Amino acid sequence: MNILFIHQNFPGQFRHVARALAEDSHNQVVAIGEMRNLKDRPQLHPNIRVLGYEPHGHSHKETHHYLRDYENQIRRGQAVVRLLLKLKQEGFNPEVVVAHPAWGEGLFLKDVFPAARHIQYFEYYYRSVGGDVGFDPEFPAALDDKLRVRIKNSTQIQSLVACDQGISPTNWQKSCYPKEFQSKIQVIHEGIDTDLVRPDPGAWIEIAGKRLKAGDEIVTYVARNLEPYRGFHTFIRALPKLQALRPNARVLIVGGDDVSYGKRLPEGQTYRQMYCDAVKDEVDWNKVHFLGRLPYADYLRVLQLSAVHVYLTYPFVLSWSMLEAMAAGCLVVASATAPVEEVIEDGKNGLLVDFFGVEPLAERLAEVLAQPERYNAVRDAARRSIVRNYDLKTQCLPRLLTLLGDQSSDSID
Repeated sequence: MNILFIHQNFPGQFRHVARALAEDSHNQVVAIGEMRNLKDRPQLHPNIRVLGYEPHGHSHKETHHYLRDYENQIRRGQAVVRLLLKLKQEGFNPEVVVAHPAWGEGLFLKDVFPAARHIQYFEYYYRSVGGDVGFDPEFPAALDDKLRVRIKNSTQIQSLVACDQGISPTNWQKSCYPKEFQSKIQVIHEGIDTDLVRPDPGAWIEIAGKRLKAGDEIVTYVARNLEPYRGFHTFIRALPKLQALRPNARVLIVGGDDVSYGKRLPEGQTYRQMYCDAVKDEVDWNKVHFLGRLPYADYLRVLQLSAVHVYLTYPFVLSWSMLEAMAAGCLVVASATAPVEEVIEDGKNGLLVDFFGVEPLAERLAEVLAQPERYNAVRDAARRSIVRNYDLKTQCLPRLLTLLGDQSSDSID
């Protein structure tokens, strides 16, 4: 089978399924990503041919601001078309095309390969009510924002119309899409490798000359970037009360200082700096460790030695990190927001708090640190729920391979 994957940051959500398909010598797997993102990236699999595109031009300040992203997405789509035409000239005709449509790469795929089966990954549909927009009172949504996000979905609407099948990772994310398109979308998460992501009672790391190990009083927080969408402001504001209640607790924070989602600050400013400065005289920063972005193995060790892990999010895309924390046996204290509540039942496989509840968050964390053994059953249930519903090898990958029409899915071990 000839399969084509397209993702501006390949492999993205297609890492596991692309690698599994490449393992079968009967398959020819080609992938396309944006050149700047592919640069210096390790090879995913020797049997995957990876090609890079470069967008030509960009939108201008004279373009209506609702349309600037859309124009850039069209340009990306055109750049991908140029690569597809070259592939076609070489004789490569995919039977299945899998793409992430959010950045425009999926706009014109069916025009080039009309006979292929087109499957697109629908991650999030922006809404003016019930999602991230206007959720946080610190970042109120004006009417202009509500109008803009309607147009922001234009690229995805085109992909929804053109594709043969859609995938969403969670039921809530699927529910954000217009009802008239939801019948085209199947819920299949990309999967958590629970053989790799598992508890390790012997886990330890060394920070600032001090050895920290599983069983210590350690609070962990992970996000791609430290920003409001993932509740960084609520977490930082909880530290003074947490340290008052548990003065020996160590706090490990993983994440960068860029902005993945939402509003950017003026040049040179970061949300980390802004929110930490607001409580700088109330926190013992010697016991708060900002680790930046870590290699995957180091990130897993942080989860494995966590006594209690914090995950907060707007009603938005559910992070892999929450599911991985649960698979690693963490006691997760998470926000009672829609994407989280699909996975965590309060008191059963995790603990839920109000996203904006600074003091309740600190009190819940202190409670867990004071009586860790009381929550062992919750930790065990957390891992079981991920193995049962999100395990890569037994649940998600077989379903994805079946959807793509691969005949080797029954033999996955």
